[in-house]
Amino acid sequence: MKMNNVRTAKPVENPPGVTRRTLAYHEEAMVCHFTLREGAIIPLHDHRATQIGYVLRGRARFIKEDASAGFEVGPGASYVFAPQEKHGAEALEETEIIETFAPCRQEYI
Repeated sequence: MKMNNVRTAKPVENPPGVTRRTLAYHEEAMVCHFTLREGAIIPLHDHRATQIGYVLRGRARFIKEDASAGFEVGPGASYVFAPQEKHGAEALEETEIIETFAPCRQEYI
């Protein structure tokens, strides 16, 4: 198990305008802190992990493979994406999000 503090966790920017800090992880789950600059785009993608998020501040629009199924989130909102569910996002303003992935996303370690 690995634990970090949001102030000391190594920031990784990918894609441009999206910074991830991995806070804690184990092979079965992980918690990450994301900051998105206004206008940042996370392209449509999928992964084997369930993704559960909570918006701390800001606003973002999530997109799904079916464009009509997209939705906006703001402070206090939470959401979930099932494994292999295609999704992406656009930051409508500077946004800060906490996300949990289960199982752990090895590429985020």
